[in-house]
Amino acid sequence: MIQESPRAIPEILSRQPLFRGLNETEIGLLAAHTREFRVRKQEMLFQKGDPAEGLHVVIMGQIKLALPSPQGGEKVVHMVGPGATFGEAVVFLDKPYPVNAHATQESLVLLVAKSGLLNTLDSNPVFARKMLASLSMRLHELIDDMETCTLRSSMQRVVCYLSHMAPDNVMPSYSIQLDTSKQTIASQLNLAPETLSRVLGQLSEAGVIEVKGRAITVINRQRMLAFPG
Repeated sequence: MIQESPRAIPEILSRQPLFRGLNETEIGLLAAHTREFRVRKQEMLFQKGDPAEGLHVVIMGQIKLALPSPQGGEKVVHMVGPGATFGEAVVFLDKPYPVNAHATQESLVLLVAKSGLLNTLDSNPVFARKMLASLSMRLHELIDDMETCTLRSSMQRVVCYLSHMAPDNVMPSYSIQLDTSKQTIASQLNLAPETLSRVLGQLSEAGVIEVKGRAITVINRQRMLAFPG
């Protein structure tokens, strides 16, 4: 990782949803405990078991959080994109990182040290509520992930994923561009890569979707949601 110049950190922090509402003095104090890093594609930010340093904010790129397996594989826990944060829980715990984190794209990441965050939490109840909301959202996502991986069939998992990727103005037909590899998506859904490919093939053969590399067109969302499996 390459540490960047700190000149723009206060401005960058003030634009992040989590830190909106902090005054200029609070942003300045937080910036004093913040470092900015440029991370190359496939470079590791930290590994499971490393000492936890604080909260990460993704400014550009994409970070994969994954649990490594003894066999050398991994279970993808979360994909983090621009404007999103990770590592909130370690701010309150004296424990190491529970996952690996590495960049799937060239990325720009802020690391806000635990000491600066705790000082801000002590002085600003609005920020404390935002941190609680962020942690609650992570818990909700974890429960959704457990439901997807244990209570749904392979077809249902893929259909659910494609449905959640729909744009806000959901139309019967829409196109999406996968921002990560199909192998990573398969791990997120707790599927073998060949199973994901088979399910996408079944949906394509049925005329429900079209697949061209990482570009997927959902031809009819309602037919997809009602697809047997």
